[in-house]
Amino acid sequence: MDFTKIIIIIISMVLVNNYPLAQFLGICPFLGVSKDLESSKGMGIAVTFVMVLATAATWPIQQLMNRFGIGYLQTVVFILVIAALVQLVEMFMKKSMPSLYSSLGIFLPLITTNCAVLGVCISNIDDGLNYFESLIQAFGAGIGFLFAMVIMAGVRSKLEDQSRIPESFRGVPIVLVTAAILSLSFMGFNGMFS
Repeated sequence: MDFTKIIIIIISMVLVNNYPLAQFLGICPFLGVSKDLESSKGMGIAVTFVMVLATAATWPIQQLMNRFGIGYLQTVVFILVIAALVQLVEMFMKKSMPSLYSSLGIFLPLITTNCAVLGVCISNIDDGLNYFESLIQAFGAGIGFLFAMVIMAGVRSKLEDQSRIPESFRGVPIVLVTAAILSLSFMGFNGMFS
């Protein structure tokens, strides 16, 4: 696999196929954790790590299931594998990074049900990627998730400082409008790669 293809996969996952902004996967942590930059970075890094780890585990499992003719159990098996991996990441963060663990709160266990993690694992199989390409795509998807989280945290920090927002738009409504505008801006990258 050449370096150009690796760069194309990563750029396409960050800009064109961004999970929260273009594919609308992983919206719960995207909206819930993006209140401050530190939590956003921590969640983005944790999701990236889990995406790559989950892909590393699920791709060979899928090949094994296909060999035995039980590929139809893909979703159930992938959810169980992802849940186990998230528990391991959660225990590691609790032990080594307690401040980040406490700032992420309930959103860390929600990585288990984050459809972006499951989506990247299934997408790698559906796209017919080999093991290395799958890992690169998962890494690119995680970086795209991190990128979207950091952008949203930056915009939200500026919105909190503004007192010119009408009372009826403060809080959740302005966050949803902001996410919609960010999503529209990322839709402009469609067609960048054929």
